[in-house]
Amino acid sequence: MKHFADLHTHTIASGHAYSTLDEMIEQAKKINLKVLGITEHGPMMPGSCNLIYFHNYRVVPREYDSLKLLLGVEANIYDYEGSIDIDDDTLNRLDYAIASLHGNIFKAGTIRDNTRAVIGAMKHTKVKIIGHPDDSNIPLNYNEVVKAAKEYNVSLEMNNSSLKPGSFRANAKDNYKHMLDICANKEVPIILGSDAHIAKDIAFFEYAENLLEEIGFPEKLILNNTAFEHFKG
Repeated sequence: MKHFADLHTHTIASGHAYSTLDEMIEQAKKINLKVLGITEHGPMMPGSCNLIYFHNYRVVPREYDSLKLLLGVEANIYDYEGSIDIDDDTLNRLDYAIASLHGNIFKAGTIRDNTRAVIGAMKHTKVKIIGHPDDSNIPLNYNEVVKAAKEYNVSLEMNNSSLKPGSFRANAKDNYKHMLDICANKEVPIILGSDAHIAKDIAFFEYAENLLEEIGFPEKLILNNTAFEHFKG
């Protein structure tokens, strides 16, 4: 299965990634990717960039031969209301935002608390993706999350990095099976994200694709090839 967009990637600006913006662009062109999304971590992530970094995205060209570049953020959800660490003015300068729970920033609560946080984050107009909703260390009610994703027109990410051997996220495969079953039944689309922190991992979706094939998930509900404009503006 060939996918033409990867909208969850990081450069050295995120503080714990290892490739420059130019290196990411060159790798994306090398593998004939059509759309590359750069989503540096929000400022609450230790070592990540200041808000001024996102304000200056205006200097970056958006087209490189046949490659389109989208510039966003992986914002951190930090409370049970779904607050994120990017203000509205900054969000409005971006193409889109991923909102994610990270255990070093978000204090896991009950399933109800965690689910409320994710649904609250969906209400931000620039949030187009919920990143890696797959970690049993921060358990979620997937029926409620999928229902809200449909209501707010937000895509749930299937994060390839979570499925790699040795991932620190607990029970990702089983959690995805449960979430994807609900998505298929309710016809709620998902998006694959590499979560690449180094150029060679861009658009590497092997573990996610294997699971999708295993469960027979409908290809029509995978947004990587069909809804690029949904994530811009």
